[in-house]
Amino acid sequence: MNLESLRRRLSSDEINALPLCHYEGPIHLVRSLEDWEKALPDLQQEQVLGFDTETRPSFRKGRVNTPSLVQLATARAVYLVQLSWWPFGPELAGLLADPAVIKAGVAIGDDMRELARLYLFKPAGMVDLGMVARAHQLTTQGLRTLAANLFGQRISKGPQCSNWSVMELSKRQVIYAATDAWIGRAIYLRMRELGMTGEAA
Repeated sequence: MNLESLRRRLSSDEINALPLCHYEGPIHLVRSLEDWEKALPDLQQEQVLGFDTETRPSFRKGRVNTPSLVQLATARAVYLVQLSWWPFGPELAGLLADPAVIKAGVAIGDDMRELARLYLFKPAGMVDLGMVARAHQLTTQGLRTLAANLFGQRISKGPQCSNWSVMELSKRQVIYAATDAWIGRAIYLRMRELGMTGEAA
């Protein structure tokens, strides 16, 4: 695989013809400080975390909802922090503000700004995968198109616009949310292998 081959834009039909993939490893729901303290050792020993958020869609003009879910992927598991159970605060903000831990995702700056509306903090260690792609003239810059180009696999869009603020997430929501964080981490690591992130693999 080389950068020149990655610069070709895949059509919607080509992407839809690719095999569907999703995260198949352990998924942990974080709903309390106790859950967070159990997750923290795994999160803290990781140098690269896949990161994403999900927000309940708003169908009223001018109304924007705040994030309902924060997803963090390590090499071993994915953690889904349900903000309807455990509000965003200093514990999670501390990890997101740690410059020693890379948080990789698409449009990650927007997600961090929305979280800072819930609890003020200064994020650090962010890598926007779309910006890395743009810097190398890749035409594909979204999570799903990058997954298709880099791995030849298709990520589901199914539950994207579902209600993420519910207390009990459906199995489809859990798998979808975990997959987004997991593939974000995988994309970052592949970009690093290809010399796109400016650091050694």
